[in-house]
Amino acid sequence: MRYNEKELQALSRQPAELAAELGMRGPKKGSVLKRRLVKLVVNFLFYFRTDEAEPVGALLLERCRVTQEEPSGFSISFMEDPERKYHFECCSEEQCQEWMGALRRASYEFMRRSLIFYRNEIQKMTGKDPLEQFGISEEARFQLGGLKA
Repeated sequence: MRYNEKELQALSRQPAELAAELGMRGPKKGSVLKRRLVKLVVNFLFYFRTDEAEPVGALLLERCRVTQEEPSGFSISFMEDPERKYHFECCSEEQCQEWMGALRRASYEFMRRSLIFYRNEIQKMTGKDPLEQFGISEEARFQLGGLKA
């Protein structure tokens, strides 16, 4: 994926859906748990040193799996390399569940599945494709939900 570093830095300054100081360990062997400010903005998970304003890194939350590793910890791995995991440690099991839910909802795939589900439900109730009113082409509607009007 191509990205512009300045645009990513600007995105990292946007209001977060969720932000907290968490323990974080990277995927490299021998990585140690470090305290990081972690911010979820749209579908990016930014992480910062606790005393710096610029992010140390960012994870694009697409084609990833969020897994609970222990009562108050979770990991993020990516479909391309499932053995490479980022580990996070929360203050409580409740905080862990909150983060896992937010991370799962942040991906494009989740939003697309939700759109398809609600589109189908509305179409069942009304008999009309709700996307027609927005002038979305037949081809685009097919790609979104596999339905033809």
